[in-house]
Amino acid sequence: MQRRFSVLIVDDDASVLTMLRIMLTQEGFDVVVAQNALTGLRSAYETHPDAILLDVMMPEMDGFEACRRLREFTDAPIIFVTAKGTIEDIVHGLSLGADDYLVKPFNHAELTSRLTTCLRRGAKQAKDESNSLFPTASMTLDCDRHEMLIGNRTVYLTPKEFEVLRLMIHHTGKVLSVDAILTKAWGSAWVGESDLVKQYIYRLRQKIEQDPESPRYLHTIRGEGYCFEPPVEVK
Repeated sequence: MQRRFSVLIVDDDASVLTMLRIMLTQEGFDVVVAQNALTGLRSAYETHPDAILLDVMMPEMDGFEACRRLREFTDAPIIFVTAKGTIEDIVHGLSLGADDYLVKPFNHAELTSRLTTCLRRGAKQAKDESNSLFPTASMTLDCDRHEMLIGNRTVYLTPKEFEVLRLMIHHTGKVLSVDAILTKAWGSAWVGESDLVKQYIYRLRQKIEQDPESPRYLHTIRGEGYCFEPPVEVK
């Protein structure tokens, strides 16, 4: 028998909770709901859901803060489902550790597809990924802790920063187009959102490059995309 995935929905709108609960239950998910962020945090801690759908605009604690706190104790996929849809909102939400971002009003089939994709991606990474990657003799990407060790310096990465960097390292020396990065790290629904990739490359350069203005690892290939290609280390 195929395992049923559990989904926690956190939204202060009772009608949205009811609609999503009915829809996802019909799709074969076990659903838990919470009408505010604090209740959602408690439910996540107690029930260990496989995925979390999270609104942003809620009283007392908004979804952005809830996402930050959730990432302190769970790696479950988090999808923002919210009316706040500027690129700044999206980048901020993803930088806090969310896996996807869907703007209201949304298509039911699209939500189900994105949720299923996040669950499959997480399961595949957990199964296939080795504990560490060694892009150079002095660099180690710890895939369990989502950290990059550069010499004696430890760089802490958000889940999405880690995913983008891991993707680039897996394709060392190969130019990846913006749409390829979007498709592999966020899903095909994000194709065309070039500012999103630009923001994450910028964030990663600030963390791993000695001089972000003159990067040694993450290179921009004008008109083509980005490439991870470290310099040759002289022994």
